[in-house]
Amino acid sequence: MDPAQAGNVAGIFFWGYLLLQIPGGHLANSWSAKRLISILLVAWGLCAVGCGLVQTWQQLRIMRFLLGVAEGAVWPVTLVLLSHWFPRKERARANALWMVCLPLAVVVSSPLSGWILDRWNWRAMLISEGALPFFWLIVWQAVIYDRPRDAKWISPSEREYLESTLEQESMDGELHDRGSLLRALIYPQVLLLTAICFLRNIADFGFLIWLPAALENAKKLTNTMVGRLVTIPFIVGIAAMLLNSWHSDKVGERPRHMSFTFAIGGSCLLAGVLVSQRWPVAAFVFICLTVVGTNGCLGPFWAIPTEILPRRVAGPAMGLINSVGNLGGFFGSMAIGYLNKDHGSFLYGFGFVALSMLVASVFCLALNSAHRADEGDGLAARG
Repeated sequence: MDPAQAGNVAGIFFWGYLLLQIPGGHLANSWSAKRLISILLVAWGLCAVGCGLVQTWQQLRIMRFLLGVAEGAVWPVTLVLLSHWFPRKERARANALWMVCLPLAVVVSSPLSGWILDRWNWRAMLISEGALPFFWLIVWQAVIYDRPRDAKWISPSEREYLESTLEQESMDGELHDRGSLLRALIYPQVLLLTAICFLRNIADFGFLIWLPAALENAKKLTNTMVGRLVTIPFIVGIAAMLLNSWHSDKVGERPRHMSFTFAIGGSCLLAGVLVSQRWPVAAFVFICLTVVGTNGCLGPFWAIPTEILPRRVAGPAMGLINSVGNLGGFFGSMAIGYLNKDHGSFLYGFGFVALSMLVASVFCLALNSAHRADEGDGLAARG
């Protein structure tokens, strides 16, 4: 595949990904998050293994689309599940501890994937790694419950505390329930969060998908060496995610914690692009700090919808934010592919990624104003 075709195959995933976001968030509230994810894990594994059996890039494009459909609802459903277990004051940390799976998966899979590629081929890599959801399904069924009252392993005192605290928070949220689901989906804060998610995913998936190719292009390295180097930024990302979420919960503030990380990530990537020709080692250090922006924001970001919206609309709203936001992954990977093809360099593509994070940083600072506008609308409606 040429860079444009590779970008298309990478990006088509996100069009499938958006289809089940809102229905998934709704079903997690009205039915069962555990059962829904169990079904999705089976579909996910089948589609992931199918990517390793294709014969043409067009077939791979179709399988990537179906993989996106299978994975799509997992994110909002899991966020709803976490909101059924963790009070607001702990939610950013809970979200971050779960979302560590994103950089941690890269840390584990990048050297493994490089090792498989150097010894076998891409089919062996996709099939072996694609089968992992089937194994995780066994663990999921054994230990996950929809709510504290369903879990046998939790103590009675903890169960009572969680159920009473979460119920009180839910009742407080319902007092601010100002109309229909449709109206909740167009709150200024929800729209801003959607735009921030879109810009964040331009950066995250553009960076994730194209960084290995950029490293290989900059200096001829084996797949194993590229895989090892790719893990370094994501180790930094894990530290940034946990630290920023802990501090966000400690002081009870979200937007500025998000804005700060985006500003660091965008500035570091821009600096890396500018010095890459003369000082490649310094450029790689800056690139390692880029994931402070893409990962450090996640815990506070996904705590906001469950804090500002009633329970009945929080799941679908998170589905909307994530579905539209993840289209940024499509446009980001496509844009870098085309810019690389036109200019023969990743500099312009990564410059575009840096700009998206800096714009997201500005949008984060507007969240408090949007929240005040939402509250003003609510007071007017109740008046």
